[in-house]
Amino acid sequence: MAKEKDTGRKLIAQNKKARHDYHILDTYECGLVLMGTEVKSLRLGRASLVDGFVQIDGGEAWLHNIHVPEYVQGTWTNHSAKRKRKLLMHRAEIDKLESKSGETGHTIVPLALYFKGGRVKVEIALAKGKKEYDKRQTLREKQDLRETNRAISAARRRQRSA
Repeated sequence: MAKEKDTGRKLIAQNKKARHDYHILDTYECGLVLMGTEVKSLRLGRASLVDGFVQIDGGEAWLHNIHVPEYVQGTWTNHSAKRKRKLLMHRAEIDKLESKSGETGHTIVPLALYFKGGRVKVEIALAKGKKEYDKRQTLREKQDLRETNRAISAARRRQRSA
């Protein structure tokens, strides 16, 4: 019998700061070209997307500044931690991203790194930078939502006990 592959999404790393610093306009799921020791290191759940960005160069998408630490049990074939990695995307998606990222204030940032069906995938986003007042407004909205949810749940608790 053929064994089905795991179709779930196992998160390795997430870039929460990107959602705080940028307005997310569009997201894409891409494959990554990796070395064997990089995959082994990612299976241990160790990676950082904090300073990462995507650059389109010569019709190819490249992921820069993603930190995948060296595999502890690796030998001389081990990878360098901050090398640039090629993204696997359709030509139409690359062309669209290239034209959009050329506009003022637009950039392409990685949002999440995860395993899907045994393969490493990265979720990237076309994003526009937020101003400082936008960031404060977002934090204020989150806090207001949290306070209203607390008040509603407290009222429900009081209603149940009465």
